[in-house]
Order: sequence, then C-alpha cells, then structure tokens
Amino acid sequence: MITTEQIKELRDKTGISVMQCKKALDESGGDMFKALEVLKLKSREMAAKRADRVIGAGTISSYVHASATVGAMVELVAESDFVSGNDEFRALARDIAMHITASNPESPEALLEQPFIKNPDMTIRAMIDGAMQKFGEKIEISRFARFGVLEK
Repeated sequence: MITTEQIKELRDKTGISVMQCKKALDESGGDMFKALEVLKLKSREMAAKRADRVIGAGTISSYVHASATVGAMVELVAESDFVSGNDEFRALARDIAMHITASNPESPEALLEQPFIKNPDMTIRAMIDGAMQKFGEKIEISRFARFGVLEK
C-alpha cells in the first residue's frame, strides 16, 4: 500500500502533482527509484505531445556570479501568462541562467543535454520536460546569452 509519506516525498523531489506521483508509485509497486523513472518517461511523452503547441508568453531571467565577472540571461517561454508568471517557472529560468553562467554551453542543443549543475543526475532537458509535466504547457528555452569580462 502506498503511503501519504511516500507520495509527499516523491512530490517534494519532483514538484509533480500528487495524483501523478500516486499513479507512478502505484505503477512501480511503491519503489521510489522506479517511480522516478516512470515520471521521467511520462515527462518525455507529454513533452512530445506538446511539441506542436504555440508559445505565447515567457520570462527573462539573469544570473551574475558573485565575482561579478561572468553572468547570463535566458528567455524561457511557455504557452500562457499564467505559467510564465508563476514563481516556480521564474525560479526555473533563474536556475537555467545560473547553469549557463557556470557551464558556458556552445548552443541551445548542447545546453539541453548538459547535466544540471545543482543536480547532475538531471539534464536541463529533463528539467524542462518535468516543468512541462507539472504546468501542463509547452516550455522552451527561446534564447540565451552568456557574458564574461574580457571574453570574446
């Protein structure tokens, strides 16, 4: 039997809805690792279904390293103002800007495949897929720029 503590733990780890966490735990027989894998698979499936949706809103976020010598800006877009104005969406954009500052990706495609600096078990693509599953909308990194003092 799946406990509320298990559901809460999975929700805390993923931010995904209680019902989806419960379904993943049911499907995995209560195994937390397998439930995480189920949610990742469902995130990818949901992202693929949303590929043709139209983007209509977004947010711009930035991060400047404490040294004040390197920083980044990112435009993260979604389908609606409702999602793009959400504090969690904005936090995602800031985390991506922080990652760009630290990792200096060569292209948007390279960025998506990089392990996230705060959690190397998850790629940037997996973070965005999880956000799409959580918010129920298509989400993309529209563009980004990284700046470093005297970098060319």
